[in-house]
Amino acid sequence: MDFAAAWSKIGTSTKTARAFSAERINNTTEAVGRELDLIAPAFAPFAARWDAEADRRRQLRTPEHLKALIAAQREHNAARSVERQASAQRRIARKESKNPLASARRAARTADKAARSHRQAAKADLNTAKKNYPMTLRQLAARVHAAHVVPAGIASYALSTAQDWATWPGLTSAGLIALNAGALAIGRRKVAVVVDDEASVEERQLMERLHPTYWVEHAPDRGLSGTVTGTPQLGGAGITVAVRLDGQWDLAKFAAAESHIRALLGCRTALRLRVTAGDRGGWAVLTLGTRTAVDGASMLWTPERQGIGLDTGTGEVITLPHGRKVIAGTSGAGKSVLLRSILAPYALDPLSAVLYIDAKGEESGLWRHCAREAIDPKDISELVAEVVAEMLARRDLMRERQIATWKATEARPRLVVLVDEGADLIAMDSKKTPIIPGLEQITRQGRSRLVDLLWCTQKPTVGEGIPSQIIGNMNVRVVLQTAGQTETQQIMGKGWQNHMLPGPGLAYVRGTGRDMEQTPVAVWDASDDKVVTSLPARSPWSRGESAPAAVEAPAERPALRLVKDTGDFLLAPPATAAAPAAEVPAQRTEAETAVLDAVRAASGPVRQKDVVDASGLAKGTVSKTVAKLVKAGELVKAEDGTLILAGTVAGEVSA
Repeated sequence: MDFAAAWSKIGTSTKTARAFSAERINNTTEAVGRELDLIAPAFAPFAARWDAEADRRRQLRTPEHLKALIAAQREHNAARSVERQASAQRRIARKESKNPLASARRAARTADKAARSHRQAAKADLNTAKKNYPMTLRQLAARVHAAHVVPAGIASYALSTAQDWATWPGLTSAGLIALNAGALAIGRRKVAVVVDDEASVEERQLMERLHPTYWVEHAPDRGLSGTVTGTPQLGGAGITVAVRLDGQWDLAKFAAAESHIRALLGCRTALRLRVTAGDRGGWAVLTLGTRTAVDGASMLWTPERQGIGLDTGTGEVITLPHGRKVIAGTSGAGKSVLLRSILAPYALDPLSAVLYIDAKGEESGLWRHCAREAIDPKDISELVAEVVAEMLARRDLMRERQIATWKATEARPRLVVLVDEGADLIAMDSKKTPIIPGLEQITRQGRSRLVDLLWCTQKPTVGEGIPSQIIGNMNVRVVLQTAGQTETQQIMGKGWQNHMLPGPGLAYVRGTGRDMEQTPVAVWDASDDKVVTSLPARSPWSRGESAPAAVEAPAERPALRLVKDTGDFLLAPPATAAAPAAEVPAQRTEAETAVLDAVRAASGPVRQKDVVDASGLAKGTVSKTVAKLVKAGELVKAEDGTLILAGTVAGEVSA
């Protein structure tokens, strides 16, 4: 029993050792295979050129070319024989006669020249026939190596008796043969493409065609000879692969060959394809956007959402800083949806106010409960004038308080002025209703005074969709899909690919540190109108209501007034018989004070137009302020539209 148990134990140990040894061999074999797979792309071009040349030679070796070669060899041999005979006859003729002009010598010389000419022609025909029916590439390689090995072997044998290092010629020749054979074998190695189990059918096909073994074989057919791919990788943004650019290829030329790349890979037209610079010269990175980091994520906008959307490559939230912005994109690219996610946080912020200039007059209707809107040229011009006046007033206060940046308050908040659509607004601008000059001033001077201009257009070309004075001062540019490369270059600069975005809802951002190699931003889905209409209602901003209240100093003595009596003006105390005026509020706004001062300074009933000129306020502000003062009983509006101060008697003018 003990012997049997020991023998069984020995057998078990032997089986275990064999299994362990087999496992080690398999692991080693797999490791070597992986290493060969890694270096195979480096030798793939050599193997591809070898196979291409071998195939070319094989196709030329036809029976017709073989017959032509045999005939050319026969003719060449005959021409050489005739030439030798003619040369011998010429030598004999020279010996027989010393006279170079003798007829025999001249005839022999002529025959010799003709034979040489015929041999040269036959040799040229033979060379042509050899090119048409070449040796196989293996035969040529054998001859080349033999031409090197034989002399090298003789030299090694002759020198080996003196010193051992003298055998290097033969060893070098043998090493070259082994190197060529090994490079050819590795370059021809069919590497198994390892594809993630979660890869789609499309991704599997693309990764197989991106592999060096397929790429190098088929690239010349598509005009991409001289480019070699590395091992493709599947990640969150799709498929990425490094491409080596040989010969005359550079990054710009490879990027311009996008149509050839798509044809080689057989990818769909809508698939996003980007070519970017590699980590060193002579290399490019090809990215196929087969997937994004936001796949499966909810993109619906809610008040808790931050920024404008998610980076499709990393999944991180992309936020925009305060300040001037351009939002552009072709019709249907998703500008209105993007604007909602940008404006909603401002509408929810008590220290901000949204001013919606809607030249189309559509989208702003959703915002009227929480933002001030202007759609007609006159209203837009008055709103722009109000903003400019507010901006200048803030400038004066900043100088007085010695501060460089305005601090927002609920009374005087950050003003976010949105222009939608820019091209239509440019068409509205005229001498009668000036709009663009005021917006240009806001763009230049509004940053430190917390007056931000957002310019939105679907035609981002300078002069047609956006003035040059405005685009030059825009810090942040968010551009969705554009109609073409011209529109992209006008607003984003050279190299950007906004016109290649596959569809709506994707954008590139410039001015926040994101470069041309960024992955697109997937914009929050705020397409439901309830996203806007459900925002809390707010009083629209206006300069008269936002200005700080001014306390009027109490009079130390009764104010004198002018009384007209028989054509002369006399100074008199206030009339006691005048009807009691309505109670004057203790505090007035700057607009109310300016209107009352303008009416009081006039030498009689004053028209509302003159009040506008005297006060420097916008027409809309004066109109609203006058209506408020008339309702409060501080002004009286006559039937002809003129204004006088309340409490004055007929025939009096306020002083």
